[in-house]
Amino acid sequence: MTPDQIKLVQQSWTRVQPIADTAAALFYQKLFELDPALRSMFKRDMKEQGRLLMQMIAVAVKSLSNLEKLVPAVEALGRRHSGYGVTARHYATVGEALLWTLEQGLGDDFNADVREAWTLTYLTLAGTMQAASQKATEDIAA
Repeated sequence: MTPDQIKLVQQSWTRVQPIADTAAALFYQKLFELDPALRSMFKRDMKEQGRLLMQMIAVAVKSLSNLEKLVPAVEALGRRHSGYGVTARHYATVGEALLWTLEQGLGDDFNADVREAWTLTYLTLAGTMQAASQKATEDIAA
């Protein structure tokens, strides 16, 4: 990611934060619309789950300028998600729901450059999570 892309993600996120509860609700609504089977993976209150999601995204977005500090936390998240039964297909669905949610929340401000920056951000973080998940699975099998 370029410094300009990081800046686009961080600036656009500041416009999502005031509507974080609505964005979280939209995200999960879209996620379950795209893959209804995912609903069974969420055991806690969805409002609380939404708050946790928005907090996690906020920390990640804030830390994009310092990826070497962010990566260990993202890897740990990936290892935890492997225990929940999350698969590569789920990551794609989550990415689609996230980008859709950002588009709804940002409206016209979700232009091609912002979409590209968020897509790259998500792919980078999801790829890191998936690699850690795969390694954890391989370590268990060994």
